Amino acid sequence: MELSDVMRHMPGCREYETDDVPDEVLHRVLDDARFAPSGGNRQGWRVIAVRDAEMRRQLGALYLPHWQRYVAEHYGPYEDMTPDRRRRVADADRMAESLPHVPIHLLVWVELSVLAVTDIGADRPSVVAGGSIFPFIQNVQLAARQAGLGTRITTLLSYEEDAVRALVHAPAEWVLAALVLTGWPTKLPTKLGRNPVESFAWIDHADGAPLLP
Repeated sequence: MELSDVMRHMPGCREYETDDVPDEVLHRVLDDARFAPSGGNRQGWRVIAVRDAEMRRQLGALYLPHWQRYVAEHYGPYEDMTPDRRRRVADADRMAESLPHVPIHLLVWVELSVLAVTDIGADRPSVVAGGSIFPFIQNVQLAARQAGLGTRITTLLSYEEDAVRALVHAPAEWVLAALVLTGWPTKLPTKLGRNPVESFAWIDHADGAPLLP
């Protein structure tokens, strides 16, 4: 697939086969992903590929209550949702409950010392702290899609960073950026819906002319 096709056909995957992903396939994915940009080219990403079934079960048990809380806080009662939202949340619920069955759990960490958090003093949440790790994660997902794999990223396990750290013996100087679920997709949408460029890009000013082709 051409890069444009990969980017246009990389949905978040919720349904996976139980077949394992060979080491050589994972290695090829990470071998491509490592060329992501990072501040000062410090390449602070660290990846633990969890295959062990019991460890995946424990990660799933850590994840599920935070997903349930997230739904309650952001979507409200199930009966108040629109039919489309209800369907989407039900799909996500099934994924959350089946997390232990996804064959590869990529725990992506970053060394805290390599992050230059230039907006740390701003009176708002930082939006640049992940600038040296999320391009790498995006590359992982693109390379995985190129290899025929499905992926889905979640950051909810950050609430359980200490427990995850203890489970996988990660050092204290690593911080958990994301869990990237990885496996052979049972099915993927054939068409993704996104807003057009002219709805989010302008020339010179935020109230200027939209960027048109």
